[in-house]
Amino acid sequence: MSLNRIAVFDVLRGTMAMLGERQKVLARNIANANTPGYVAKDVDDKSFNKLLSNTMHGQNTSSRHLTMQVTEPGHIRRQNGSGASKIFKVVDRPDSETTLNGNSVVLEEQVMRVAQTRMRYEAAAGLYEKSMGLLRLAISRPGR
Repeated sequence: MSLNRIAVFDVLRGTMAMLGERQKVLARNIANANTPGYVAKDVDDKSFNKLLSNTMHGQNTSSRHLTMQVTEPGHIRRQNGSGASKIFKVVDRPDSETTLNGNSVVLEEQVMRVAQTRMRYEAAAGLYEKSMGLLRLAISRPGR
């Protein structure tokens, strides 16, 4: 049996990929903190959470595997070798203040989001590691 066929691994891989993409988006926000007219962005986790929920409940009609929505080619590729380009939707999400030059990045808020994303990623990676340990235990010979 392949790990690609076990739903928990599929969901955790998808979650970690989304959180990794969110870290990139937040890093771009921080890098553009002084760019006039720049609007802070974030990964649209509502559509991702809906996709996860549908996958976990078997409502994904094409397969039981996690499939991302495609809006542009070339961002995140699936691991199953299909070569199909899959990405996470990035949306404008201005922070609580906008400066006179139109920039809506508040560094304190971005740093809090980075820390939150890191903690969520570490939790997902820990669950992945624990699930792998349980799988190894289940397939090991007795007495080993």
